[in-house]
Amino acid sequence: MLRRIGFIGLGTVGKHMAANLTKANYELTVFDLSQSAVDDLKALGAGAATSAAEAAKGRDLVIAIVPEGSELASLVFGEHGILAGIDPGTILADMGSHALETTMKTAEEAAKKKVMYLDAPVWGNKDHAVNGLMTIIAGGDPALVGRCQEPFSYFGLNVIHVGRIGDATKMKFIVNLVQAELVQVLAEGLVFGEKMGFTADRILEVLDTRGVASPLFHQKGRSMARGDFSRSLALKYVNDQLHMVMNAARLTGLTLPAAEAASKVYEEAVGRGLGEEDFSAVIKVLRK
Repeated sequence: MLRRIGFIGLGTVGKHMAANLTKANYELTVFDLSQSAVDDLKALGAGAATSAAEAAKGRDLVIAIVPEGSELASLVFGEHGILAGIDPGTILADMGSHALETTMKTAEEAAKKKVMYLDAPVWGNKDHAVNGLMTIIAGGDPALVGRCQEPFSYFGLNVIHVGRIGDATKMKFIVNLVQAELVQVLAEGLVFGEKMGFTADRILEVLDTRGVASPLFHQKGRSMARGDFSRSLALKYVNDQLHMVMNAARLTGLTLPAAEAASKVYEEAVGRGLGEEDFSAVIKVLRK
């Protein structure tokens, strides 16, 4: 039974995933570089650690949702990082979106410490996290996935095992690619339609009726129509994820023309200071 859980990474979705774990009878200890995020979880009954190493020490399961980038080096590999504190025999569920090289390096370092590693990136936005509807894409030992099923169920609706360590990261590349392109394409359709004299609501009414209808189109289209770009999935992270996708594609000798075109739009959006907004704010680049 996994009762003692460490949770590192209380960002847009992480803090709500951790909050859902406080509803169960777990001994939960959390850490984030944002003290206010830690304080919010402490108010819900979680224990507060002073470092990632402390949050990982003495746990049965450690969940890490740390984005690729500068924070990852210190929070995972640093002197006071997860791998410095985690004990042999602990399960480390790595739920961030990473480059394949990062996933394999973390798995290798975990193995040196006899830590049981799961490549387990999550897919979903803030609303999914709040309502316990995240999807966990899992790569690694299926028996470990089974052992984590109960705690995962408090924030995840679907747990999909896709293969070995590294395979879940690769699958998340596909998810990130399609999701980013769909929202950028939707933004183009709305801007094009508006230029031809239609309202965004009327365009979405038509799109919602047949083959291109999707929950993503419906949700993000309505947000774009209202001009509501409050952060559910940060544009800066989608931009970073597209860069990782294209790098992975280059390593396989593949060219992704649509991804390259979409990436330029997201890159421009970040350059305009839109990185902290929801990734649907990419439409602002097109509304020149």
